[in-house]
Amino acid sequence: MAAPMLRWVGRGRLWTFARVDGGSCHRREAPTGSTSNWIRGQSSVAQQPLCMTQKPRKGEHKWAAVVGLEIHAQISSNSKLFSGSQVRFSAPPNSLVSFFDASLPGTLPVLNRRCVEAAVMTGLALNCHINKKSLFDRKHYFYADLPAGYQITQQRLPIAVNGSLTYGVCAGKKQSQVIPKTVRIKQIQLEQDSGKSLHDDLRSQTLIDLNRAEGQLRVDANISVHHPGEPLGVRTEVKNLNSIRFLAKAIDYEIQRQINELENGGEILNETRSFHYQLGCTMSMRDKEGKQDYRFMPEPNLPPLVLYDATSLPAGADPQQVINIDQIRETLPELPSVTRERLVQQYGMLLEHSFTLLNEVGLLEFFQNVIKETRAEPKKVTSWVLNTFLGYLKQQNLAVSESPVTPSALAELLDLLDSRTISSAAAKQVFEELWKREGKTPGQIVSEKQLELMEDRGALEQLCHSMMEAHPQVVMDLKKGNPRAINKLIGLVRKATQSRADPAMIKEILEKKLSS
Repeated sequence: MAAPMLRWVGRGRLWTFARVDGGSCHRREAPTGSTSNWIRGQSSVAQQPLCMTQKPRKGEHKWAAVVGLEIHAQISSNSKLFSGSQVRFSAPPNSLVSFFDASLPGTLPVLNRRCVEAAVMTGLALNCHINKKSLFDRKHYFYADLPAGYQITQQRLPIAVNGSLTYGVCAGKKQSQVIPKTVRIKQIQLEQDSGKSLHDDLRSQTLIDLNRAEGQLRVDANISVHHPGEPLGVRTEVKNLNSIRFLAKAIDYEIQRQINELENGGEILNETRSFHYQLGCTMSMRDKEGKQDYRFMPEPNLPPLVLYDATSLPAGADPQQVINIDQIRETLPELPSVTRERLVQQYGMLLEHSFTLLNEVGLLEFFQNVIKETRAEPKKVTSWVLNTFLGYLKQQNLAVSESPVTPSALAELLDLLDSRTISSAAAKQVFEELWKREGKTPGQIVSEKQLELMEDRGALEQLCHSMMEAHPQVVMDLKKGNPRAINKLIGLVRKATQSRADPAMIKEILEKKLSS
């Protein structure tokens, strides 16, 4: 209880659908991103139409869905939001409970500075306006895991409002094109977490754990469907989704369920539903027709939360007694959107490549370390990291940190390739040897296996001449105007040299001999 929580809430993104053959054709956009330790945020999802995968046939109706997300994310702090009790994962039940957490009479909340700073940092990262003055409220409702009978939250004037988050959606036949999308963030608010109910069906009893700070992410999705141009439909709320994958599945299922219900003459109830992850469907929990009155009122035991920036900071103010928004802004790490833009501008890579580098944990750092140590062009480094290196990782289901090939080893290999010491085919052989974890450097592998490019042009010319004599039909096809025939000759010469010959030099020699 009183675990530090951020909550961000979203208004809704618009999905568009075409009803085709009893089903719906649609594209799903999976929400991304989470913030740690309870920040309650209203992720306001912009109502923007998406391109439909098919046009509706004559007589068919087009559907649009609006989805709003309420995201609860646990703040990474050592103690709870309003008490000094520790936050520790898997602690014994009720072992981290202060008098305030237990709601004993006379106890007062003390706001955790670290949690406020985390909320401000989250707001800045999500391009929000940070309110220099925010208020705390009491939200009244009865439940066994809420001993005070109310929850401290920020209903009227939250700490941050009106933000946005830009993310990418894969499109195209090979899902290789990345289309940027933007979702609006309505507000971010600090909120006290309730306790945790542990239901014992065997004994028909419920136990309460007031430690509460174990979960890191929880999402409630509000979903409705309607015909474009018509009023929004009745929404349902799918509660307590704890992973992005389940969130996406729940949204997909609930949208389809509502469309089927309406097209079969039914109606959508304003209700709360849960997602059954084993069955892959949502199930009714309770209706919301009788809207609960939470009787919000100002929290009398907490004064307004006042923040400052460089322009409003009082002269001589003690830095330990105030929170400076601009100072927190300076501590922000480079945000993913900025990093992606920098990678595209600095290295000339495609936008989708920048997404891949950031989406794989540790891959960006690996790439940058290779760049620092090699003379090879950034585009060649990008190709090797994203294709060869990442391909080997995926094949063996390894994380970047588990790779047997270090950035230094790959940089040395690319230098050998860049200096034309080895061919591209030989470089792949060297990489394969590096992956065997034998502790050899690329230079040692090249030397032991004699993979250096042939430097004797005379010997290569003689080999090309021998291949032409041994394959007269290929030479005849080439003279008849078949441009692919020369590729076969190049392949034969490279095979004879164990890929040690430069393909460009082989082609040059063959073309010269054919024209003479």
